[in-house]
Amino acid sequence: MRAITSKSFICLAITLVLFPFLGFSNGEKTISEAEKEFNPTDMIMHHIGDAHGWHFMGSGDNSVTLPLPVILYTDSGLVTFMSSEFHHDIEGKHIVEKNGMRFVNFHEDIYQLNEGETAVKFNEAHYPINASKPLDFSITKNVAAMLLTVIVMLLFFFKLARFHKKNDRAPAGLNNVLESLVLFVRDEIAIPQIGKKKYAKFMPFLLTVFFFIWITNLLGLLPGAANVTGNISVTVALGLFTFIIILINGNKDYWKHILWMPGVPTPVRLILAPIELIGMFIKPIALMIRLFANITAGHIIILSLLGLIFILESAGVAGISVPFALFITILELLVAFLQAFIFTMLSALFIGMAVAEHEHH
Repeated sequence: MRAITSKSFICLAITLVLFPFLGFSNGEKTISEAEKEFNPTDMIMHHIGDAHGWHFMGSGDNSVTLPLPVILYTDSGLVTFMSSEFHHDIEGKHIVEKNGMRFVNFHEDIYQLNEGETAVKFNEAHYPINASKPLDFSITKNVAAMLLTVIVMLLFFFKLARFHKKNDRAPAGLNNVLESLVLFVRDEIAIPQIGKKKYAKFMPFLLTVFFFIWITNLLGLLPGAANVTGNISVTVALGLFTFIIILINGNKDYWKHILWMPGVPTPVRLILAPIELIGMFIKPIALMIRLFANITAGHIIILSLLGLIFILESAGVAGISVPFALFITILELLVAFLQAFIFTMLSALFIGMAVAEHEHH
């Protein structure tokens, strides 16, 4: 039995290694016929961008897509309908008529057409000349993914809270993992950066940010998932939360060290004050850009490696690009945690600087 198993394993291993190269000779014909108009840039931007429908697989009428609510505010009032009414069209050809108004989806930007128009027309500056953009409050793919993350967080932590209300013993399984991470944020991030005296006030924010970023990043690695923290709007909002907390909780010593540093000659103060003031705004900007750039870069690298199969029009390339893409995906599991840790650590550091008490001699 052992010999048969070993032979079977060897045969399977050889097959898996050689399989990508079996179609090397005729792969160009097959793939070029199926992907005549393949554009890697459009493919990558489509996958990392936001959308009004949650697309999982397939294309056209054969695609598997979760329709999401489209909520528009026009000059005539509020208009709502499901994204499925666009019939997967992002070229602005399919018209949705609601309340006497016409709407088209042109590359995930929804336009309201002027009366009598059947398609969006643009000038040389790519500005629509026969349509306007209504205010878009739609629940897009990224918004739906964030709501999913919130639901997951509530389920996990309500379960953990119920356990501790009923039991005095240490939790096990998932509850143990969650409690370990909570203690990690408290002991390794909050207390060292903010101090034992004031850390408890900011723990709810730090825990929320840490788990939101971490869980969102993990969900973003699933097939067909949304690239939430790779959206600059999301990271801007997270950075603004940290900035607002710093402004509200900054004590007089913090503002004194920014605007009129003690123990420094007056001419030097006049030079340093503008620099410190600018630095106060740069800190949250650095937070948002770091998170956005790292997560987006990982998704682009994975999609680029897989896109090489179609760019070079050979299935044989899969023998190289797929293992590399798998390696980057595994690395992204580390990056998902690392970016949550770095964002939370720097937020705690900046908050700690704002609430620190100084003794001037």
